[in-house]
Amino acid sequence: MENDVYLKLAGVLDTLPNGFPATESGVEIKLLKKIFTPEQADLFCNLRLTFETAAQVSERTGRPLEGLEARLKDMGEDGQLFAIDLGGTWVFKMLPWAFGIYEFQLGRLDKEFATLNEEYGPVFGKQFFSKTPQLMQVLPIEKEIAVQQEALSYEKVSTLIEQGQSFLVNDCICKKEQELLGHPCGRPLQVCLAIAPVPGVFDNSPQGKVLSRDEAYSLLKMTEEEGLVHLTSNVQGGNIYICNCCGCCCGVLNAINKLGIPASQVINSHYYAEIDPEKCLQCGICIGERCQVKAIEEGEEAYQIIQERCIGCGLCVSTCTGEAIRLVHKGQDQIVPPPINEEAWFEERGRLRGIDFSKYQ
Repeated sequence: MENDVYLKLAGVLDTLPNGFPATESGVEIKLLKKIFTPEQADLFCNLRLTFETAAQVSERTGRPLEGLEARLKDMGEDGQLFAIDLGGTWVFKMLPWAFGIYEFQLGRLDKEFATLNEEYGPVFGKQFFSKTPQLMQVLPIEKEIAVQQEALSYEKVSTLIEQGQSFLVNDCICKKEQELLGHPCGRPLQVCLAIAPVPGVFDNSPQGKVLSRDEAYSLLKMTEEEGLVHLTSNVQGGNIYICNCCGCCCGVLNAINKLGIPASQVINSHYYAEIDPEKCLQCGICIGERCQVKAIEEGEEAYQIIQERCIGCGLCVSTCTGEAIRLVHKGQDQIVPPPINEEAWFEERGRLRGIDFSKYQ
């Protein structure tokens, strides 16, 4: 039966460290049917989390080589897998549901897709955010890091930009989804930055806009002014994106805001904000316009930070009219360093979820 291949695909995705939990309604199967044909779903199940050429996939699986690379390229263009041209040699690997397949569905996002994902989101989120390592870490506004506070390389926006050789800005799928559902954000839409260590990677991208390094910096400055949080993958090296997120649309931030999951379980952060009550003017900007996770509340004489909600983004610091707020680096006993790279992240996540995904490595 046709449904069998989608159940198989769902099982593969749930076996990956990121997870893809089943629901009683089967909404996750409906989502997969929106994205994959049966043939594509079957091919996806033959891939791995590590890059392979079409020839390597053919040799390992017994699939005919003829036409295989073209099919994999097409699936890459449709956001069903990760495909990249390394100097004339194409390589491919499977993607988890998030961060992965979902984020690459801008081309087929419609109201039906948005409605299905809105239904699936809470089920996925409760499983996904129940285990660490967290998917993302916060990159605070760099100019708000005090000189005497030594920021490690993976805590700095500038490190990711300087290490990158190619940059592409795309629409935020979270914002587009909420707009389709009748909840437009009002903040800029084209704010998701992809980064690659190889020049020219995005030159033929069917979506988005290619940026120079200077334009990437300008984009990040604009998003800071608009009150968006810089988030990237929770690893020390190999980061390929910077999401710029709002608390009303972002699926990750809404795990805090709507699902009520503790911030420290959702996002890895290295700083927290601190308010000097003697300088606080109680102007309301930090509460009303800047904080995306409701981490500031009114006190008797000044505003105060709810530390268990604060993610240390620095947005409240940069617009404080009384210069009453500062970012403080967490102590060593409060910090969990990110895994070294994506592979280490997968290993730790799989161990804590108690799953064996070795056949996909």
